Amino acid sequence: MSTDGVVVAGAGIGGLTTALALARQGVAVALFDQADRLEEAGAGIQLSPNATRILAALGLAGRLAPAIVVPAAIRLRAGRCGRDIATIPLGAAAHQRYGAPYWVVHRADLQQALLDAVAGEPGITLALGAKVEGFAIDGAGVEAKVAHPAAAPATTAHRGAALIGADGLWSGLRAQLNAPLDAPLGDRAPPRFCGRTAWRAVVPAAELAPPDAGPIVNLWIGPGGHIVHYPVRAGAAVNIVAVAADPWRSAVWTTAATREEVLARFPASAWAAAARDLLAAPQRWQKWALCDRAPSSHWGRGPVTLIGDAAHPMLPFLAQGAAMAIEDAAVLAGAWGRAPDDPAAALRRYERARQPRTARVQRAARRNDLRYHLGPPAGVVRDAVLRALGGERLLAHYDWLYRWRPEHAIAVSRR
Repeated sequence: MSTDGVVVAGAGIGGLTTALALARQGVAVALFDQADRLEEAGAGIQLSPNATRILAALGLAGRLAPAIVVPAAIRLRAGRCGRDIATIPLGAAAHQRYGAPYWVVHRADLQQALLDAVAGEPGITLALGAKVEGFAIDGAGVEAKVAHPAAAPATTAHRGAALIGADGLWSGLRAQLNAPLDAPLGDRAPPRFCGRTAWRAVVPAAELAPPDAGPIVNLWIGPGGHIVHYPVRAGAAVNIVAVAADPWRSAVWTTAATREEVLARFPASAWAAAARDLLAAPQRWQKWALCDRAPSSHWGRGPVTLIGDAAHPMLPFLAQGAAMAIEDAAVLAGAWGRAPDDPAAALRRYERARQPRTARVQRAARRNDLRYHLGPPAGVVRDAVLRALGGERLLAHYDWLYRWRPEHAIAVSRR
C-alpha cells in the first residue's frame, strides 16, 4: 500500500491538466490510466480562449506553438447549396476581444504537450496499465483500488487525501459515487445516446482543394447533419468531422467506418457537391456514437469528485468538451489552494463553482443539436437569420463562454 497527496484516475486531457495544475500548487499527484500507452485517437480539437488562457498560464503555449493553427475565422456555410451564411472573425480579433487566442490542434499534439509538462513535474507520478476500479473513504482520506492486469500483484491499494475521477463518459467512479439509493435516479442511469453518430478523419492538406485546407474553421449546417473541418499539425493536415442522424450505439471511442457509409448520410439530393467532394477525400474514417447526460449536481462525496466527461458529458456541438475539462482543472486547483487541509471542503467548493457553468454549456450544446440540423423550411429561415445577424454579432453571442477566467490565478511554476 502506498500513500500520496491526490490520486487522479484517468490521464486524458482533463486528468493531465488537473495533475499539472495541482502540482503547480505544490500538491503531490499520483496519476493512473488503464491504457498501456497513451495514444490519443487521431482527431482535431478546437480550443477557445476560455481554455487557451489556462493552457498558456500552465506554460504550454511554447510547447504547442509548433503544432497549433490560429484560425482567422469560422466560415458558416449552407449544406444544401454551399453558399456562405456568415463569417465569424477569430484570429487577432478574437485574441483582442477575449485576451487569449483561439487555437485548433490535433488531440495527440495537445496530449503530448501535457505529457511532456507532466514529466517535468517531480511531484507527479504516472502509472500506465493501471485502472482505478473503486475506492473506500475513511477518516484519513480515500483508498483507491488500482487494477494492474499485466503486472503482479494484479490489484494494489493507493491512499490519498483525495481522489479525482477523470475517467470519462463511462466513468466507473461516477457509478460508485451514485450507487447509493439516495443519489438522484438520473445520475444512476447510463449516458444518453442522442441518436447521432460522428465520423472523423484526418487527411493531408495537400490532398484537398486550397480553400478546404486554409486557416479557417469551416462549419456546414444542413438537413439532418453538419460538417466541420479545419487544419491541424501546423496546417499540414485537415481534421474533418461529419455528424448525422444514426441509430448505431456503442461505448467504444474509435470504430472503423467506410467512406461509402459517410457519403450515404450526406446524399447528393440534400448536400452541395463541394461538401460531398470533401467527404470523399479521406480513405479511412473512424466513428463514435454521441452521448451526453442531463446536468447533474451529484459529482462527489467526501474527498472524491469528478471532472470532465465523468462529471458533465456534453454533445460536441459547441466544441467545449475539452475546454470544460481544462476549466475544471484550473478551478479545482484553485479551490484546493484555498483549503489544502480540508479536501472535502475544497472539492465541494470546486463543484459549486463549476456546476452552473457546465450545465449551461451542456444545455447550449443540446440547443445547437437542434439548430444545426434543421431541414426546410425551418433551415432556410435559420440561415436567413444568421446571415442578417452577421459574424460580429454571432461572435458576441458567445462572449459569456469565451470571456471566462478562473477566480484564482494559476501558478506557471512552483519552483
